[in-house]
Amino acid sequence: MAAKIKKIIIDTDPGIDDAIAIFVALQSPEIEVIGITTIFGNVHTTLSTRNALHLLEIAGRTDIPVAEGSHVTITEGMKLQSSGYVHGTEGLGNQNISPPKGKPIEQTATEFLIQQASLYPGKITVVALGPLTNIALAIQLDPGFFKNVGQIVVLGGAFAVNGNVNPAAEANIFKDPTAADIVFTSGADVLAVGLNITHQVVLTDSDRGELAKSNGKFAKYLSKLLDVYFDYHHTAYSTRGVFLHDPTALLAAVNPSLVTYSEGVVRVQTVGLTKGLTIFYNKKKRYDEVTEWCARPSVKVAVTVDAPKVIKLAMERLVNS
Repeated sequence: MAAKIKKIIIDTDPGIDDAIAIFVALQSPEIEVIGITTIFGNVHTTLSTRNALHLLEIAGRTDIPVAEGSHVTITEGMKLQSSGYVHGTEGLGNQNISPPKGKPIEQTATEFLIQQASLYPGKITVVALGPLTNIALAIQLDPGFFKNVGQIVVLGGAFAVNGNVNPAAEANIFKDPTAADIVFTSGADVLAVGLNITHQVVLTDSDRGELAKSNGKFAKYLSKLLDVYFDYHHTAYSTRGVFLHDPTALLAAVNPSLVTYSEGVVRVQTVGLTKGLTIFYNKKKRYDEVTEWCARPSVKVAVTVDAPKVIKLAMERLVNS
């Protein structure tokens, strides 16, 4: 059985749903979290690193290394905005957390990703919960990385639905669209879990109540964080629940049967009005023209999700923590 346990690296920008995903991962017997790499997104990279170290201390898992990632986009051309209005100014629901005792390792996120993928070729799943800069850098720096990495599960894209930063784009792709295009066209085994999927997975008020009254240590901790996140969803979507973006992608890596997918080529618009738009070519039509989709490797794009099962798994793992 031990041979079947998947080695996972979580590349993350800890806001609130990242925290949920990290705790669910640590409670998942099917996987071994061998490292956390950090990236900007919900907060700036320095805060992402601090939040990741803090969450591992809460979990009693300071044995898991944290490698700090890039502070700038792959083209270094963009001033990075964080999402304080969604997750609180420091990413974790305005809890005023005390500084963690731990420190990140000396290696950068990219160096750590490359090293681990070459140590365990085909065995590592990278769950990318933020912009894809670290992974794109690994692809650029190590020509073998796309073959060595087992799978990259990307939380990103808005396939045939509106985005969440603007009608065209989903946040993780929008914040470094060039990096996303590099990852999607790299030839790596990529599964994209987009807003078309995660908007079906809703944690309700009553689920939050269940977390609060349970004895699970992670459940109790998260129920405090969720106020800010629920308030944002109520304002932005007029909903009494929150979308479980990151935990859905994480659980799709743990249990691939939770989603079904289509295969085809994905390209990302990198400039202009629709910057960050993910465009999926299903390969059903043969075009006469040579296009920017031609001769590109296929990726998997999730098209259905067993939402009740995702919620059930996440809740069980948090309540029993």
